[in-house]
Amino acid sequence: MSPFALAHLAAGIGAGLTIIGAGYGIGRLAASAMEGIARQPNAGGDIRMSMIIAAGLIEGATFFALIVTMLLATMKG
Repeated sequence: MSPFALAHLAAGIGAGLTIIGAGYGIGRLAASAMEGIARQPNAGGDIRMSMIIAAGLIEGATFFALIVTMLLATMKG
């Protein structure tokens, strides 16, 4: 197995773990926000805005990690 094949395998595993982690994080975020809105309906707007900002930060970190894995996979030795 060539080093380039291992780099592509590692990039694929890294990308998959990144997506799984982001999905899990956003899922927990949304569940907590829905629970908070159910407990305090009057604070729904504030909770929703905080959730959107946090989800955007999670997605930004996810895109950064995916770009890094793609760059590592396409690097020439």
